[in-house]
Amino acid sequence: MNTIIKAAALGLMLVVSGNSIADVSEQAGKILPYPIYQHKMANGLNVVTVPFDSPGLAAFHIITRVGARNEVEPGVTGFAHFFEHMMFRGTDKYPKEKYSAALKSTGAAANANTTQDRTAYHMTGNADKLELMFELESDRFLNLNYSEHEFKTEAGAVKGEYTKNFASPYSQINEKRAETAFTTHTYSHTTMGYFKDIVDMPNQFEYSKVFFDRYYRPEFNTILVVGDVTPKQVNALAEKYFGKWERGSYKSVVPVEPEQEETRYVHLQNGTIPAYLSMSFKGPAFSDTKIDMPALDVLASIVFSNTSGLYKKLVIDEQKIRFIAGGAGDSRDPNLFTIQVSMVEKDDMAYVMAEIEKAIAKVKTQDVDAALLATTKSNLKYSFAMGIDTPGAIAQSLSHYIQLTGDPESINRLYALYDKVTAEDIKMVANKYFKMEHLTIATISDDEKGALK
Repeated sequence: MNTIIKAAALGLMLVVSGNSIADVSEQAGKILPYPIYQHKMANGLNVVTVPFDSPGLAAFHIITRVGARNEVEPGVTGFAHFFEHMMFRGTDKYPKEKYSAALKSTGAAANANTTQDRTAYHMTGNADKLELMFELESDRFLNLNYSEHEFKTEAGAVKGEYTKNFASPYSQINEKRAETAFTTHTYSHTTMGYFKDIVDMPNQFEYSKVFFDRYYRPEFNTILVVGDVTPKQVNALAEKYFGKWERGSYKSVVPVEPEQEETRYVHLQNGTIPAYLSMSFKGPAFSDTKIDMPALDVLASIVFSNTSGLYKKLVIDEQKIRFIAGGAGDSRDPNLFTIQVSMVEKDDMAYVMAEIEKAIAKVKTQDVDAALLATTKSNLKYSFAMGIDTPGAIAQSLSHYIQLTGDPESINRLYALYDKVTAEDIKMVANKYFKMEHLTIATISDDEKGALK
C-alpha cells in the first residue's frame, strides 16, 4: 500500500497563499487543504484546477481512465500501455523532435505510466508556459498520427520492455498469480498484456487505430492542473484547445469475476532467488463511501507491517523470513489483498503460512488494542502530509483518485472514513475477505511442484 497516496493528516493546518478566506474555510475538515475547482465541458471532458502557492510552477496531468482493465477482446491485450509509448511519437504539427524542443522550452519533461485502471500523462514546468503545455497536449490527444512503420517500431520496443521486465522471477509470478486468481475479469492479465499478444502486436496496426478512436475521447479523460494558476485561466485554455474534441460513442463493458469457490495454487520453479510465498485473497473495489478499504488499510498496518507481532516473531526472533508485507491496492473493480513473504529456508514455508493463518484467525475474533488502533490511524494519516509540498506531489495524489472515480473530491470523502474505523470494522473485514475459498497461493522455489505440495 502506498501510504503517500493512501494516508492523510487529519486536522492539518496549512496556509495557502492566494486562496481566499472563504476557500480555506471551505476546506476545513477536509484532508486536502487546498480547494479543488472542477469544470465539466460540454464534450464530457472534466477540467480540475488546484491553485497552490508555487510561484512560477505548474503541474499538468491528463488522466485517461483506460488501462489493462478495458482490454476485453481476446488477442489484443497491452494496448493501453502501448499508447503510453505511442503518444510520444509526434503529430503532423509537432513531430517528435519539434515536440521535444517545444517541451524543453517550458522547462518541463513529459512522462507517462499505465496501470490496470488508467494511463496518466504528466509534466511539471513553467506556469508562464501553461498555454504551450495545453497546445502540445491537445495536439497529440486530438491529432496523433503515425505510420504503420512507426507503429511496428514502437510495438517492437514494447516487446523489448516486456522481455526486460519479465526476466525477473517476481514479475513472472505476478503474471501467473493474476492469471490464476482471475478467470473472467481482465485483471487476469498484467498492464503489459499477454506475451503472445505482444508478439502479435506488430500485426495489429488497424486495431491500434480502433483502440485510439474508442478511448482517446473527452469523456474518458480528465485534465488536472496544480500550481501557480487560476481556475479561470485553466478553464479558458481547456475550452480553447480541447473544446473541439468530439465525444465518442464506445461503451466499455468489463466482465464480472465469478465468486471463487476453492483455494488456488500457482508455482514458479526458480532457484536463483530466495524462496517466496504470497497469499492473495479477493478484496473489494475502491469506494469512497464504504468503510471496507480504510479498515483493510488499518488491518494491514497492524498485522503485516514492520511493527507487527508477526514481523517480530518471524523476522526478528525466529529469523524464518527476510520480510513480510501485506495490503490491498485501490482499483475500480474488486481486486486482491496480497500478503508477501521472502523465506530464509524454503522448508519453513508451511510453518510460516500457518503462522500467518493464526494471525488472521486472531484478528477475526479479537478486538485490536484501542491505543494501537488510534496510533495506526494517526500514522497512516500523517504520512500523507509529508508528501504534498509540491504541485507534482499534489497532482499525483489527486490523479490516483481521479482514475478510480473520475472525481478528485474522492480523496476528501475517503479520508473522512479513516477516523470512523473501529475494532469491529477490523473484525468485519477480516471475516468478510480472508476466506480460504477466496485464496490464491503463489510460490517460488527450486522445487518442481513447489514447497507446499
